[in-house]
Amino acid sequence: MPQIIELPERPYVGVRGTITMTTFGLVADRIGEIVGRLAGRGVPIAGAPFLRYESIDLAADRLVVQAGVPVPEPVEAEGDLFAATLPAGRYATVTHHGHPDELRHVIESLLKWGAEQGLKWDMTERDGAEHWGCRLELFQTDPRVEPDPHNWDTDLQFRLS
Repeated sequence: MPQIIELPERPYVGVRGTITMTTFGLVADRIGEIVGRLAGRGVPIAGAPFLRYESIDLAADRLVVQAGVPVPEPVEAEGDLFAATLPAGRYATVTHHGHPDELRHVIESLLKWGAEQGLKWDMTERDGAEHWGCRLELFQTDPRVEPDPHNWDTDLQFRLS
Protein backbone atom coordinates (compact mmCIF):
# COMPACT_ATOMS: atom_id res chain seq x y z
CA MET A 1 0.00 0.00 0.00
CA PRO A 2 1.44 3.40 -0.93
CA GLN A 3 2.28 5.92 1.76
CA ILE A 4 2.92 9.65 1.81
CA ILE A 5 6.20 10.64 3.44
CA GLU A 6 8.06 13.91 4.00
CA LEU A 7 11.66 13.92 2.78
CA PRO A 8 14.43 16.52 3.20
CA GLU A 9 16.71 17.73 0.43
CA ARG A 10 19.18 14.99 -0.53
CA PRO A 11 22.48 15.76 -2.30
CA TYR A 12 23.66 13.37 -5.00
CA VAL A 13 26.05 12.90 -7.88
CA GLY A 14 24.67 11.80 -11.22
CA VAL A 15 24.75 11.51 -14.99
CA ARG A 16 21.97 12.36 -17.43
CA GLY A 17 20.99 10.82 -20.71
CA THR A 18 18.26 10.77 -23.32
CA ILE A 19 17.21 7.18 -23.89
CA THR A 20 14.48 4.91 -25.20
CA MET A 21 12.64 2.11 -23.41
CA THR A 22 15.21 -0.34 -24.80
CA THR A 23 18.37 1.67 -24.04
CA PHE A 24 18.02 2.18 -20.26
CA GLY A 25 21.44 0.61 -19.79
CA LEU A 26 23.13 3.67 -21.31
CA VAL A 27 22.27 5.52 -18.11
CA ALA A 28 21.44 2.86 -15.51
CA ASP A 29 24.65 0.89 -16.09
CA ARG A 30 26.68 3.94 -15.07
CA ILE A 31 25.63 3.63 -11.40
CA GLY A 32 28.57 1.31 -10.67
CA GLU A 33 30.94 3.78 -12.31
CA ILE A 34 29.57 6.65 -10.21
CA VAL A 35 29.98 4.60 -7.03
CA GLY A 36 33.56 3.75 -8.03
CA ARG A 37 34.45 7.33 -8.83
CA LEU A 38 33.02 8.52 -5.51
CA ALA A 39 34.94 5.81 -3.65
CA GLY A 40 38.12 6.90 -5.44
CA ARG A 41 37.59 10.39 -4.06
CA GLY A 42 36.84 9.07 -0.56
CA VAL A 43 33.19 10.16 -0.75
CA PRO A 44 30.82 7.75 1.06
CA ILE A 45 27.42 6.77 -0.30
CA ALA A 46 24.42 8.02 1.69
CA GLY A 47 21.60 5.83 0.40
CA ALA A 48 20.27 3.73 -2.43
CA PRO A 49 21.30 4.53 -6.02
CA PHE A 50 18.40 5.65 -8.18
CA LEU A 51 17.02 6.61 -11.54
CA ARG A 52 15.38 10.02 -11.71
CA TYR A 53 12.94 10.60 -14.55
CA GLU A 54 12.96 14.17 -15.84
CA SER A 55 10.70 13.69 -18.86
CA ILE A 56 8.77 10.80 -20.33
CA ASP A 57 7.33 10.79 -23.83
CA LEU A 58 6.15 7.23 -24.44
CA ALA A 59 4.58 8.04 -27.82
CA ALA A 60 7.98 9.19 -29.12
CA ASP A 61 9.86 6.57 -27.05
CA ARG A 62 12.02 9.30 -25.55
CA LEU A 63 12.98 9.64 -21.91
CA VAL A 64 15.38 11.98 -20.16
CA VAL A 65 16.72 10.08 -17.17
CA GLN A 66 19.42 10.54 -14.56
CA ALA A 67 21.33 7.85 -12.71
CA GLY A 68 22.22 9.14 -9.27
CA VAL A 69 24.02 8.15 -6.10
CA PRO A 70 23.22 9.97 -2.83
CA VAL A 71 26.09 11.52 -0.88
CA PRO A 72 26.08 12.84 2.71
CA GLU A 73 26.88 16.41 1.68
CA PRO A 74 27.25 18.29 -1.60
CA VAL A 75 30.42 17.55 -3.58
CA GLU A 76 32.04 19.11 -6.62
CA ALA A 77 31.17 17.80 -10.05
CA GLU A 78 33.81 15.83 -11.95
CA GLY A 79 34.01 15.16 -15.68
CA ASP A 80 30.59 14.29 -17.03
CA LEU A 81 29.21 13.76 -13.51
CA PHE A 82 27.15 16.56 -12.02
CA ALA A 83 26.27 17.39 -8.43
CA ALA A 84 22.66 18.20 -7.56
CA THR A 85 20.05 17.93 -4.83
CA LEU A 86 16.77 16.05 -4.78
CA PRO A 87 14.07 18.47 -3.64
CA ALA A 88 12.50 18.29 -0.20
CA GLY A 89 8.80 17.70 -0.02
CA ARG A 90 5.97 15.23 0.26
CA TYR A 91 6.39 12.04 -1.73
CA ALA A 92 4.06 9.15 -2.47
CA THR A 93 6.08 5.98 -2.06
CA VAL A 94 5.68 2.25 -2.47
CA THR A 95 8.13 -0.66 -2.43
CA HIS A 96 8.22 -3.37 -5.11
CA HIS A 97 9.76 -6.76 -4.41
CA GLY A 98 10.55 -8.56 -7.64
CA HIS A 99 12.00 -8.16 -11.10
CA PRO A 100 12.41 -4.57 -12.34
CA ASP A 101 10.47 -5.53 -15.50
CA GLU A 102 7.38 -5.69 -13.26
CA LEU A 103 7.72 -2.04 -12.19
CA ARG A 104 5.42 -0.82 -14.97
CA HIS A 105 2.42 -2.35 -13.20
CA VAL A 106 3.52 -0.97 -9.82
CA ILE A 107 3.88 2.51 -11.34
CA GLU A 108 0.42 2.28 -12.93
CA SER A 109 -1.04 1.23 -9.56
CA LEU A 110 0.70 4.10 -7.74
CA LEU A 111 -0.55 6.66 -10.27
CA LYS A 112 -4.09 5.23 -10.06
CA TRP A 113 -3.96 5.29 -6.25
CA GLY A 114 -2.82 8.92 -6.36
CA ALA A 115 -5.72 9.85 -8.62
CA GLU A 116 -8.18 8.06 -6.32
CA GLN A 117 -6.74 10.00 -3.35
CA GLY A 118 -7.04 13.31 -5.22
CA LEU A 119 -3.27 13.85 -5.14
CA LYS A 120 -1.48 16.17 -7.56
CA TRP A 121 1.94 15.10 -8.78
CA ASP A 122 4.90 17.44 -9.21
CA MET A 123 4.50 16.95 -12.96
CA THR A 124 3.41 19.01 -15.96
CA GLU A 125 2.49 17.84 -19.43
CA ARG A 126 3.92 19.69 -22.42
CA ASP A 127 4.15 18.67 -26.07
CA GLY A 128 2.95 15.13 -25.30
CA ALA A 129 5.58 14.53 -22.60
CA GLU A 130 5.41 14.34 -18.82
CA HIS A 131 7.95 16.60 -17.11
CA TRP A 132 8.56 15.52 -13.51
CA GLY A 133 9.93 17.61 -10.67
CA CYS A 134 11.11 14.46 -8.90
CA ARG A 135 10.15 10.90 -9.86
CA LEU A 136 12.50 8.24 -8.52
CA GLU A 137 13.19 4.53 -8.63
CA LEU A 138 15.58 3.67 -5.78
CA PHE A 139 17.45 0.37 -5.94
CA GLN A 140 17.53 -1.02 -2.41
CA THR A 141 19.16 -4.34 -3.36
CA ASP A 142 22.84 -4.58 -4.25
CA PRO A 143 23.03 -6.92 -7.29
CA ARG A 144 26.53 -7.99 -6.19
CA VAL A 145 24.96 -9.44 -3.03
CA GLU A 146 21.69 -10.69 -4.58
CA PRO A 147 22.18 -11.44 -8.30
CA ASP A 148 18.62 -12.73 -8.87
CA PRO A 149 16.51 -9.72 -9.98
CA HIS A 150 13.36 -11.56 -8.84
CA ASN A 151 14.56 -10.92 -5.25
CA TRP A 152 15.30 -7.22 -5.63
CA ASP A 153 13.54 -4.40 -3.75
CA THR A 154 12.86 -1.13 -5.53
CA ASP A 155 11.25 1.92 -3.90
CA LEU A 156 9.23 4.34 -5.99
CA GLN A 157 9.14 7.94 -4.73
CA PHE A 158 7.00 10.41 -6.69
CA ARG A 159 6.98 13.99 -5.41
CA LEU A 160 3.64 15.65 -4.81
CA SER A 161 3.04 19.27 -5.79
